[in-house]
Amino acid sequence: MKGPGRAGHAPRGPAAAGPGRSGHAPPAPGADWPAAAPDPGRLGDGGPDDAGGTRRWHAELAWLPGSGVQRDVLIEAAGDRFTAVTPGVEQGTVPAGTVTLRGLTLPGLANAHSHAFHRGLRGAVEADQGTFWTWRDQMYRLAAVLNPGSYYALARAVYAEMALAGITCVGEFHYLHHGPGGVPYADPNEMGRVLLRAAADAGLRITLLDTCYLSAGLRRDGTPKPLRDVQLRFGDGDAVRWAERAAGLGADSRGMLSPQARAGAAIHSVRAVPPSQMHEVMGWSHKFGAPVHAHLSEQPAENADSLAAYGRTPAQVLYEAGVLGPRSTVVHATHLLREDIDVLGASQTSCCLCPTTEADLADGIGPARALAAAGCPISLGSDSNAVIDLLAEARWLELTQRLASRRRVHFTADELARAATVAGHACLGWPDAGEITPGALADLVTIGLDSPRLAGAGLAGVDPASADEAVLASVVFAATSSDVRHVVTGGRDVVRDGRHLLVEDVPAELAAAIRSVLASPE
Repeated sequence: MKGPGRAGHAPRGPAAAGPGRSGHAPPAPGADWPAAAPDPGRLGDGGPDDAGGTRRWHAELAWLPGSGVQRDVLIEAAGDRFTAVTPGVEQGTVPAGTVTLRGLTLPGLANAHSHAFHRGLRGAVEADQGTFWTWRDQMYRLAAVLNPGSYYALARAVYAEMALAGITCVGEFHYLHHGPGGVPYADPNEMGRVLLRAAADAGLRITLLDTCYLSAGLRRDGTPKPLRDVQLRFGDGDAVRWAERAAGLGADSRGMLSPQARAGAAIHSVRAVPPSQMHEVMGWSHKFGAPVHAHLSEQPAENADSLAAYGRTPAQVLYEAGVLGPRSTVVHATHLLREDIDVLGASQTSCCLCPTTEADLADGIGPARALAAAGCPISLGSDSNAVIDLLAEARWLELTQRLASRRRVHFTADELARAATVAGHACLGWPDAGEITPGALADLVTIGLDSPRLAGAGLAGVDPASADEAVLASVVFAATSSDVRHVVTGGRDVVRDGRHLLVEDVPAELAAAIRSVLASPE
């Protein structure tokens, strides 16, 4: 798998992360969300610093760029950046105040594709047989009842669940822009600001992928079908008005909305954005150096519609419209021709695969290994949030390839770990995150090795010289989000000993938010 190779937009900027402190109750679901200006700030709890402002952790095992799994690693940070990483430091020699991390420590995980509100459907759409399109009907019903207050409560709880799973950065593919009937809120970006605040209050870094969504599908002559019913909440009329609204988010020249949040753009799909409108979206992204994401060929029907309307596959339409390239990411890429794979690889477009959602929705199995071999960096996302577990996404990326080919080992554990970390951060516009190395953003996730799933990790049938390296494979192929012990984002503790420090009772908040939304009248 090739590295992410993103243009070096080192995120910086002035603004604030949000107050979210442990024990602060969220608003009642459906109430007004807390739109007051957030505290200037940092995510989570700073933990012990020395007199010079340096934080230190001693990792029993840590996965480091270029050198794999190393033992007894002293990790130091000042502010939100790593300053030194030193393997082979015995526990008894570390400075006072150093935090011990038992297990395997990885860089923070990046969830490159999320629709937060879909989490409300988990378990509610599994009873009857159906298709992606019947599932979409249920999703639309949920989208119809959300308001800024209920969306904040749900998103904050969902992002807290992500933090508990070791995710430190999320790419939110956001298209629920307006009120019922498509009427804009007083602040046309209110729903986007809800998501920014929810992520900050849950301790996550976020790229808000503001989505252009203009039509309900394609007619055979290439004319768009108009949005209707709940879809009216998604649309801005045309790409010019989308760009005007998105500019109102207030990103700086590098696309930064705060030190912990940046703006990105999304083209929902070839079905939802005509090629003539895509240039405006790309122009906006170039102005801010922003990442651009697009759903691609998730369903055979999308390919059929595109061929009927344009005589081109969706990948060819995006290429001819100037959408593909090193700052662009296509999501799913399930049903591709060989020519599609070649154009994606030649343009160095990233591909975000979401194996648990693609399985849940019966989408199919995409050509992941062929895409990686062609030159596409591979990242991972939880998409519909039917499962929030990036380790499961990494594992199933490999296992689905085995099922499709009846051959083993298409991706190494190291490649899968890169997909869940550095490649995901890069495709979200954070090229200085996802590695434990000096100068990178100080994000850590520690996986405990003391559960029944991981007992004996690195022992069975392994040359002692490579035993530590085998621990990474054990984690990728057997660990779950339940094995996450500690999470640090930007040098601040967000999860400690499996407990979220900003959201006191994540299961209770999830249950309350989902119950409120599902009980809302349509």
